[in-house]
Parts: sequence; structure tokens; C-alpha cells
Amino acid sequence: MSVPTQTLPRQLDPQQLAEKFAATRALTDHLVSRLSPEDQVPQSMTTASPVAWHRAHVTWFFEELVLGRVDNPEHRFLFNSYYEQIGDRQPRPQRGMITRPSVTEITAYRANVDERVTEALKTGDLDERALELLEMGCSHEQQHQELLLMDFKHLLSLNPTDPVYLERPRDDAAEVPSLGWIPVPEGVGEIGADAAAGFSYDNERPRHRTYLPGSMVADRQVTVGEWKEFMAAGGYRRPEFWLSDGWATLKETGWEAPGYWRREEDGTWTTFTLSGRRPVVDSEPVMHVSYYEANAFAAWAGRRLPTEAEWETASSAWSYGDELDPDRCHPNNVRRNTLGGVWEWTQSAYLPYPGFEPEEGVASEYNGKFMSDQYVLRGGSALTPRGHSRKTYRNFFPAPARWMAGGLRLAADSPGEPR
Repeated sequence: MSVPTQTLPRQLDPQQLAEKFAATRALTDHLVSRLSPEDQVPQSMTTASPVAWHRAHVTWFFEELVLGRVDNPEHRFLFNSYYEQIGDRQPRPQRGMITRPSVTEITAYRANVDERVTEALKTGDLDERALELLEMGCSHEQQHQELLLMDFKHLLSLNPTDPVYLERPRDDAAEVPSLGWIPVPEGVGEIGADAAAGFSYDNERPRHRTYLPGSMVADRQVTVGEWKEFMAAGGYRRPEFWLSDGWATLKETGWEAPGYWRREEDGTWTTFTLSGRRPVVDSEPVMHVSYYEANAFAAWAGRRLPTEAEWETASSAWSYGDELDPDRCHPNNVRRNTLGGVWEWTQSAYLPYPGFEPEEGVASEYNGKFMSDQYVLRGGSALTPRGHSRKTYRNFFPAPARWMAGGLRLAADSPGEPR
């Protein structure tokens, strides 16, 4: 095995960053163009944020961290998310109370900051650190593009009329490929991002060696049809498959199916999507399941969830399929050796890699402070913007979370006989 080597920092091209900035901002505007002002203000739960707040927050990020000057001090309070070094902010559960500035004023705010960033790039007023933060800001806005759609989906799901964000043809079921396995040989492997290979977050670095005990990772994701088998076998009623906290959460919430599913009067299951409510499709990847549910399914199947080191090692055999198509916003049918569609839970706690060094300054609060009581998801979803996914990306959520597009694939110490 080769030993990871230190690499020189990347040189950032202001022109390329200008193009990336413009494209990122335009995609947010496109996603929001289907929404009314009334759609953008409500907050459906404390873990979600209003669309208007997302739009303003990512704009404030560029103004505060890249330009270093906030024209309206109220924006620092209203649209700061969690940067303690910057100061007090609107409590997260009360973001839906921000009806002013209006949606129209937030649109003007975005345009103003766009103009200022673009001008600073043209005149060369941004130093190397500011360019690095601008690159991070574009990736940060891409994260919020996905969050915006997930949060808005939750909001729409609470409307009794099952409204539609995006009309699209109904999916037809397809034949699901048989489950195959990718070997992960025993030995010392390398995982993590190379700092010189392209943008990565600090939590993906440094690239480092890790021991792999030898295992197998499934070559496709778990499907809706397979999840229905788990349900039919009493998966939500059998405590032997559940972690203690998971079982307590199930008893408290009354879960009996993935998020957004509903049993209709004729006994069939439907799910709420950004295209309204429709029957579940057996050949699609199951989504909107928590870590607790994913772990219980794996136990029922006689398998387990992969570690993130196993997942990243096996991912060399996979290519990306579903990423954000603004005219679809929903996963395709499951395909072999394909990533995307749903984020995939791993069994790995979200912790720092050996040698982890957080970003400098305020940006040090971006990832490291959340390394507690969360689990890592890998891959990407149908709502992850194109160009944002990569195989070293470490997404993370608490174990009970399931409003985001979370699914799973299985791992095993040896393939054995499937359940």
C-alpha cells in the first residue's frame, strides 16, 4: 500500500469561480421559481427551515464570509445559522416568524450580493482566502438547494390537498437486478479526500490509512419492494431487530412504514413526493428511513450496514446516476453499481478522521462542532445538485432523522444466503 503524501494547495481561478458562482445562484433561483411567496415563509418543523430563510442565509454567507462586510446588521442576526463567533441569531425553531424582510426584499438582497461578489471577482479584490471561502460558499449553497427541497417537501406533505411542486410522469416498475456483492479485501486501505484533487470539506480530510477487516458490500440499494417484505414480516413490531433507542423512538412515534407513506383504504401504500401523492414503486430505492429503521432492516435481513471505510472502498466500482434534475426531483429505479437516488446510511458515527484540522476562522464551525450523536451517510440523492456529489463526501444526521432522502445498502462479513 502506498503512503499518503502531502500535496501542494490548489490554485483557484477567479474566472472559473465566477462561472461556478453564477451557475449555483441561478439553480437556486430556478428551483424557487415554481414557488409562490406564501410557499416560502412557513416553517413546518423545528428541524426544517423556510425557503425564504434558505435563500437569505446562503446570501448572507457570501456577504459575511467572502465580502467581509454586511450592509444591514439585522441580516447578521436573522440569517446566521450557527456561527457562534459571529454573534447572536434568530433561534432556529422561530425562523418561520421572519416575515420581514419580505420575499421580494430577499430577492433584491440576493441580487445585490450577486453584483458585489461578481464585481469583486472582476476587480481582483478577493484574496486567496476569500476565493477559498467563495468556493466553499458555492458548495454550501448546493447543500441548501437540497435542504430547501427536502424542507419544502415536508411542508407540502402537511397540506391535506397533497399539492404538487413539479408535475412529472408516473414511474413504471422495472425488474430489480439480483443482489450482488462487491468484495472489500482485508488489509490496509486509504480513504478520505486529497486536498489538492478538488474541493472537499474539512471533515473529508486528511486522506489516511485505515484497516479493513474483509467484507462484502451490496452492489445496489435496498428497494421499496424489499422494504415491504420487512414490513410484512412484522419488522416494525419485532423488538429483536431494533436498537434500544430505536425501539423507544418507534414506540413514541408510532412508525409503521417509511416517512411519507400512507396505507390507503384498499390496503395499498402510497407515498408523498414533490409531484404529489402516488402509489409506491417496488423497484425504486426505499427512502425517508431513519438510521434506526435502516439498522433494523439490516438485522432482519441477516446483514448489517457498511462502515464508511467499507463503503468508500467499495464505491470504486460504482458510478453516479441520479443527481438533481430540476425537471424530475425523484429517484429512478434501482440499478446495479449506481450511486445517487438516496443517501445511504452507514454504521459509522460522525467523528473526525485522524489528523483532522478544521477550517480557519469562522469557517471552523462548519463541520467539526457537529461531531456528536450523528451518523454518516454516503453517496448523494436525487436532490443533490450535479457536481456536488463525490465518493469522499460525508453527510451526517441524527439517528431518528428521516425527512431527508435517506436510504441504505447492505454489507456482510460474507454473502451467505439471503433472507
